[in-house]
Amino acid sequence: MFADLHVHTTASDGRLTVPEIPARAREAGVSVVAVTDHDRVHPALDAPVEVRDGVRVVRGVELRVDTGERRVDLLGYGVDPTEALTAELERVQRDRVERAREMVDLVETETGVTLDLTLEPGVGRPHVARAVAESAAPHDYGEAFRQLIGSDRPCYVPRDVTDVETGVALLRESCGLVSLAHPFRYDDPEAALALCADLDGVERFYEYGRQVDTAPVSRAVERHDLVPTGGSDAHDHTLGVAGLDRAEWDRVASRLPGAES
Repeated sequence: MFADLHVHTTASDGRLTVPEIPARAREAGVSVVAVTDHDRVHPALDAPVEVRDGVRVVRGVELRVDTGERRVDLLGYGVDPTEALTAELERVQRDRVERAREMVDLVETETGVTLDLTLEPGVGRPHVARAVAESAAPHDYGEAFRQLIGSDRPCYVPRDVTDVETGVALLRESCGLVSLAHPFRYDDPEAALALCADLDGVERFYEYGRQVDTAPVSRAVERHDLVPTGGSDAHDHTLGVAGLDRAEWDRVASRLPGAES
């Protein structure tokens, strides 16, 4: 594994910090890491691509968009944010904070406990679930989703996400490469893959934890001349569970200014 291009940090719902990336990458034998926090460009990264302690770090973002029929995630790599992208991400983060506040109020009413949670940019349901698990409520992390804040549960609050046309346009203006994330995590992978007609890549290498038939992705790559991407979707400290070899990374790097230097 040479490049892990799907990693989350404490800027969203991950456990990893940017200063920890080089050591964790070396442990996994990974030379390139893309930081792709949810709806947020990491504020501690200074350039679209930079080298930290011998490890190349790509500034990225994972943006959820709404097609009208489903919600999917787009991965933008080599982000040099425009004013328009920055404004949209700030709007989304304000919505995230307000949504978390509403869910906390609902959970506290439902359970009778008080949650200890700081509401700040990057907050999401995993933060609420962790706060539930650390409280006096009789629910662990998984039960918090299954019984309280899952999409069909009493304390769930929907998000106001970016529409797909706006999201694609903003990312294409700001990123060297835009890829569809984890196509087999959606209820209709073929419909999600159809969006690749307007994208540069698709996440070909991903650990789903189950057997999947990747033939539809291969067909989409050929049909739309896509660049395959891949990554572990790490939310903890373990990198390199999935990703690209050196030749596959070179294809991505050719699209990112400064990545090949």
